[in-house]
This record gives sequence, C-alpha cells and structure tokens, in this order.
Amino acid sequence: MPLLRKLLTLLVALVTLVIGGVAFVYRSIPSTNTNLTHFDTIIVLGTPARLDGTPSPEQRERTLEGIREFKAGIAPHLIFTGGPAHNQFVEAHTMATLALAQGVPPDAIIEEGQAQNTIQNIFYSQHIMAAHGWTSAEVVSSPSHLPRTALILQHYSMAWHTHAAPWPAEYTFWQRVSHFTGEAESCLNLRIHGFPATRFLPTHP
Repeated sequence: MPLLRKLLTLLVALVTLVIGGVAFVYRSIPSTNTNLTHFDTIIVLGTPARLDGTPSPEQRERTLEGIREFKAGIAPHLIFTGGPAHNQFVEAHTMATLALAQGVPPDAIIEEGQAQNTIQNIFYSQHIMAAHGWTSAEVVSSPSHLPRTALILQHYSMAWHTHAAPWPAEYTFWQRVSHFTGEAESCLNLRIHGFPATRFLPTHP
C-alpha cells in the first residue's frame, strides 16, 4: 500500500509538472512587438459561421470586438479574414455583413476571403496591408487563439499587437478549458518542432 501511494504521488507530481510546463510555454508567448497604441488597421481573424450562414458565437464576439476597437479609434480600417474553410460560407463576408449592420462604413471594411487557416489569415492580410502601405495592425481573435497567432506574427516585420475578444456568454467553463487546452498543446508542439514548411509563412525577419 505505501508503494502504491508513492507511485500515485509521483504520477500526480509528473502530471502537474507537465501541465505547468505547457501552461508556462503557452502564457510566455509575447502578445506584441510594439509600443504603438493606434494602428493602420485591425485584423479580425475568421472562424466558421453556423451551418445556416449566420455568425457563430466566437465569430460574433471577434467581429463585435473588432468593431468596438474601430469605433474607439484604434485603427481606421478593418480587415476581416477567412475563406470557406469549414463550410460553404466565407468567414470574412459573414463578419463584414455583421459589421455593416453595426454601422461600420463600407469604405472602412476589407474582406479577405481566401484564407483557410490562421497562417493564411496573416499571410493574405499582410499582402493587403502592403498594397495599402500599412505597416501596423491590431489582431483580434478569441483569447485561447492569440498565443498561436503571435507565434505566426513573429515571422513578419510589421508592428503588431494581439487583442482578445470576450468569450461568448453561452460558452461553459469546460468549453473554454477545452479551447485553452488544445491551443496550449499546439503552441508547445510549435515551440519544440516549429512550423511545417509552407509558402504562406516567411522566415523570421
């Protein structure tokens, strides 16, 4: 019995150490590379719409937070990025439609409708920025998504800052934990192994 208790104690200690290590790596990823408080544009990262084409809870909250930042004067433009990555609805268009309904002027909105994942979100958004001569962006997404986004942004020379949208009110505690756990594991893997080679991700500047 004492041996079993020692083994269980050791197992708990190891699990705690692993969880603590993953959490440390996840939380230690920088959220910005600049002291800027105002930017050329706000980039709102896509996530799938509902199957009926209306905004999903996370998509809604990301969009509304981008709108709040726009109306607060953080940037004069909004780039909504995301293609039909998980269903037939273009994420950028669903978000832009919501922004228009919330009173954002059409000339302040740019839709990027090609991206199939977060790396492509940043890749195509940066191309839009370059075409307009913009060099800085605030990037809005869900809280758990931002550390992995920051690892991608570190590959670009633009000035960037990540900004978290609120969690949807309808999300349970365990839904939030599930999101954080998945993203933390992904970030740890990227820290150890790096990103797979892709034309959509440049080398570090």
